[in-house]
Amino acid sequence: MKKVLSLEFREENSEITIEKTKTKNQKLKTFTTFARDMKNIYTLHEANQMVRRAIEGMLSESYWVQAELSEVRESRGHCYMELVETDQNALVARASAKCWASTWRLLRSHFERVTGQPLHKGMRVMISVSPQFHELYGFSWIVDDINPEFTLGDMARKRQAIIDQLKQEGVFDLQRDLHLPMFAQRIAVISSETAAGYGDFCRQLHDNPYDFLFHVELFSAVMQGDQVEPTIIEALNRIYNAPNPFDCVVIIRGGGATTDLSGFDTLALAENVANFPLPVIVGIGHDRDETILDMIAHTRVKTPTAAAAFLIDHLAQVAERLERYASRIPQLVSQRFADERHRLDSHADKLNHLMKYIFERHQHQLQTIEYRLRALDPQLILKRGYSLTMKDGKVVRNVSMLCEGDIIETRLADGRIESVVSNHSPLTLNH
Repeated sequence: MKKVLSLEFREENSEITIEKTKTKNQKLKTFTTFARDMKNIYTLHEANQMVRRAIEGMLSESYWVQAELSEVRESRGHCYMELVETDQNALVARASAKCWASTWRLLRSHFERVTGQPLHKGMRVMISVSPQFHELYGFSWIVDDINPEFTLGDMARKRQAIIDQLKQEGVFDLQRDLHLPMFAQRIAVISSETAAGYGDFCRQLHDNPYDFLFHVELFSAVMQGDQVEPTIIEALNRIYNAPNPFDCVVIIRGGGATTDLSGFDTLALAENVANFPLPVIVGIGHDRDETILDMIAHTRVKTPTAAAAFLIDHLAQVAERLERYASRIPQLVSQRFADERHRLDSHADKLNHLMKYIFERHQHQLQTIEYRLRALDPQLILKRGYSLTMKDGKVVRNVSMLCEGDIIETRLADGRIESVVSNHSPLTLNH
């Protein structure tokens, strides 16, 4: 007989189940096999014990393993890790690891002293592990050593890769090209609301010896752990969209673990700060290491109080320059008046010389004209023996103007003569 597949709808959960109907002979065969294999049936605990003994027998040594941490947490002094391995962003392996408190106290101190950072998510590590399988809790690796030099080298490679990318994008020095406003008094602060460093920063500004007034507004962010990058970027966006503009941004922290600075070494945070249109001052409370955030910031200081001192000193220098300029104004005005008076006196002398020159030149021209007019005086011409013939008050210029019987007047140097024209004829020139 053939197998019969029946479909049964269960309306209460909308699932479809398939039941296989078998013949009696098939059921009998199954029961026979089951009875024969009864000696190979184990409880779960017995099966897990076999796995544990097999692992302990075959993998009795410690092994150095490279992996990435996807999770790290501490509980009752023990350290619990989740290890992963990826290949081209695809997860290819996962395992749990534990470091017992007695070992963890020593390894943690040494690791943080060498790397300057605690273990955290995303960090690559090289750990010495031995396998452990527990009947109740399953498989895990037991950590007995960590190689901080491996992590330090990996961190350095990642860090340099981020720096190189920022430089290739042309944003590494953008912040240093910005100018801090002369009167930088509206300050946007990115920090934790409960951080001691934020309180120190505000007190330092408020108690400044010059009685400068600062307007400080807090944009809260997480300053330690995995949430550093997203919360600071979100705070920068809120500052950018604020209705009232600020003069600069100050990123400060204080009171947290001095080694937990990994959140300030990310590409996304560096790109956001580098491209921000306001000067960003960073004081995240550490002396030993320089984070990428420090490198791309407009100004890097060590602590929140140092950031406040920087702003106070900047404004004090501006005030000093203004006072210096104010004291020089009367002197500058007096000097300017003296310079202008000297310039006017010089121009007056030049003008006098120019007017004298123009007067003398025009006087010479008038004398020349006078000489020429005198030379054209008819009386002078008459004195030289010439005469002037006139008819009816008009000068006779040619013979054709006269007729016989016309009365003409002849003017001489010493008198005049009246005559009557009796005859006239044109002058004939002999060649």
